[in-house]
Amino acid sequence: MKTLADALLVSIADQPFNTIALPGGTQQGAECFCDIPLLVEKVHQTHLQGNIVAAICAVPALVLQHHDLFPVVNMTGFPGIKEQIPANKLLERRVVYDTRVNLLTSQGTGTAIEFALKLIDLLLGKAKAAEIAAQLVLIPGMYDLRD
Repeated sequence: MKTLADALLVSIADQPFNTIALPGGTQQGAECFCDIPLLVEKVHQTHLQGNIVAAICAVPALVLQHHDLFPVVNMTGFPGIKEQIPANKLLERRVVYDTRVNLLTSQGTGTAIEFALKLIDLLLGKAKAAEIAAQLVLIPGMYDLRD
């Protein structure tokens, strides 16, 4: 799938973001992100400002861990490259949100709906996430929005 940005990063890098979400993939995805210093710095600044950083698939390993953007964290990522995340940081779960550092991570395409619903939960609350989840055809119990 080809995704086109609404704006160049350089034109919006100084604007505040309450969340930055990085889609996954390897070649031309996470590997590309890893080589963009401005993007890495924007992720770092978003984290330092206490805002949410969300990353799925290969991004946790190939970008966040590669640049050690979260020295103390619990995260997950694409199972095929999980060895690139230190054992003391890796949780073998589909979606992980570490409240200490506002980092949301997920494993890949098969966990994208759970990842998106958790992000909606964090940004707009459980009620909104439950409203959206109710409109989806989910496996029963796939995403539990009860307290």
